[in-house]
Parts: sequence; C-alpha cells; structure tokens
Amino acid sequence: MKKVKLILAFFLAALFTGCLDDDDNIPFFYDVVAIEEVTIPDEFTRGETYKITVSYFRPSTCHSFSGFDYGGFGNERTVAVFNIVIDDDTTPCEDLERTELVEASFTFFVGRENSYVFRFWQGRDDQGNNQFLTIEVPVVDEQ
Repeated sequence: MKKVKLILAFFLAALFTGCLDDDDNIPFFYDVVAIEEVTIPDEFTRGETYKITVSYFRPSTCHSFSGFDYGGFGNERTVAVFNIVIDDDTTPCEDLERTELVEASFTFFVGRENSYVFRFWQGRDDQGNNQFLTIEVPVVDEQ
C-alpha cells in the first residue's frame, strides 16, 4: 500500500508541476550571425584543451548570444554563432552599427587527428550559398 501512495503522490506532484504557468510568453526566435574574426592557435598539441574565440557584430539591441551550432565529421569542424532575438512590440529594437565586435568562446579538446579543419560560418553570398572562413590547424605530439 505504501508503494501505491508513493506512486500516486509522485504522479500528482508531476501533474501539478507541469500545469504551472511560468511561461512569460515573450516571443523570440534564433538568428545565425556571421563570424568576422577567429582567434585560434597556429597548432594544437594532442590531448590538450584550447579556447577558441570568435567575434561577430550584434545586429540589433534585441540580439543576444545564445550559443554555438557545432558539428564535426572526421577532422572537420563547422562552427556558427546563434543569437536569440526578442521579437516583442513593447521593446523597440535599434539596429546597431557594425563598429563593436562581440566575442564568444568555446573549448576544444584535441583528439587523435593529425590536423583539424575548422569552417567558421560567415554568411551567404548573393546566390544564397554558405560562406566559410576555413582554417586548418596541425596537431603535434607532446614534446
């Protein structure tokens, strides 16, 4: 009987917690922004972790850093920056001049590859094709 009461109590707690209205109903969307500059070492040492910093222009006052889209296959890594954009009529957005770069960083652990090819998303060309800044970084063994 104790088991049944415990399961019933857990079920009721989950039911009431799931029904709480904690959503502020603020409309937003995600926007990928072009990477302008990259700070990355000239070479990696196998087994080490490195900080890689990218810089981008924030398009408006409603844009804020959200995270990275990061994918890898073999020794290739593709990196893009995503911003969350508040799309609320009560908060007016102002376009920002392209004068102040915003920095964001991620850590990268060097595995078994002999080199890594990073492709940093830089926007689209006039035909809508993705453009990338491609940087190959060789890997050396610990000395």
